[in-house]
Amino acid sequence: MAFAGSVFSPYYASGYRAEPLDHCALNVALYGRNARWTMTERGTEAVSRERQEFRIGPSGLRWEGDTLVIDIAETTPWLRRKVRGTIRVRPEALVDRPLALGRNERHFWWPVAPCARIEVAMDEPEASWSGCGYLDMNVGAEPIENGFSHWDWSRATLKDGRTVVLYDLMPRDGAPNSLAVAFDPDAEVSEIDLPAPANLPPTLWLMGRRTRADAGTKVRVRKTLEDTPFYARTRLSTHLFGEEVEAMHESLSLDRLRSPAVQFMLPYKMPRLADRRTKPRVPWPIAARPSGDR
Repeated sequence: MAFAGSVFSPYYASGYRAEPLDHCALNVALYGRNARWTMTERGTEAVSRERQEFRIGPSGLRWEGDTLVIDIAETTPWLRRKVRGTIRVRPEALVDRPLALGRNERHFWWPVAPCARIEVAMDEPEASWSGCGYLDMNVGAEPIENGFSHWDWSRATLKDGRTVVLYDLMPRDGAPNSLAVAFDPDAEVSEIDLPAPANLPPTLWLMGRRTRADAGTKVRVRKTLEDTPFYARTRLSTHLFGEEVEAMHESLSLDRLRSPAVQFMLPYKMPRLADRRTKPRVPWPIAARPSGDR
């Protein structure tokens, strides 16, 4: 994930009306035997953004024709292990407009390429694979934790090639809002009937997780990939529209994210590299900062 004005950054949260490009990061998560995780934040002196390219320090994203190329040159925190490689995303369908999340239209989700093929070639650690891919983006006119208290998201690919995305949102200023959208490789977008709610077991951090599935079927957690105080990423075995499918699922608690305890812990997981002229600073708790756009 590439962040311009990282929603999870304690440094960005503490800077009232901060410049988004001064808080950019590339998050890389590899699972399995050679697991690696990195999300180093960089400031404006290490960031450049053009129509076809977005550079974040030594890493970056660029379009080569109709292929998105992601160059990874990062280092993990603490153990300082290198993460080097290239990802190529080839869209099979492009969506030309974002969708509003919530009735106030201050947050938008843009499923840029909901149907895609992906090729991963990692040098450090050495690994490669290919398969179904997905590319989207989110943008907001206010901090995400101002608009929502919790959300659940999931994505699955059906046998006919369609990608199904489910959103369950808890806005702070209204009733819960749910969204079910299907995308096919011909770039047709259609809202579909919401499957039935389905509960999932909490994580080790007691993060609540919910999803949707065909009524009367069971959803099984295959593996919890990310387990943090405010965020969980999970592989699911589920049933959607009469098919047994594997889904990628995410749960995000914005109430937990904005807590001072979580904000205190984040810099240890998400270090910041900035110009030497920038003095180190301890982020203010996100709950105590003035409200306003960012």
